[in-house]
Amino acid sequence: MADKNVDVEKRHEDVEKRHDSSRVASTFIKYAAYLIIFFGILWFLINYILPQF
Repeated sequence: MADKNVDVEKRHEDVEKRHDSSRVASTFIKYAAYLIIFFGILWFLINYILPQF
């Protein structure tokens, strides 16, 4: 019976590792989107707003 518990724990750890990597990937995508939006706004300000002054 101890062997079965060890197998279950190993499988559970594998599931957690996959979940963590997907969380890292989704967090990277989220912050990459934030950066794209930020630089898009910055580009708009530099090209359209600042030349008016």
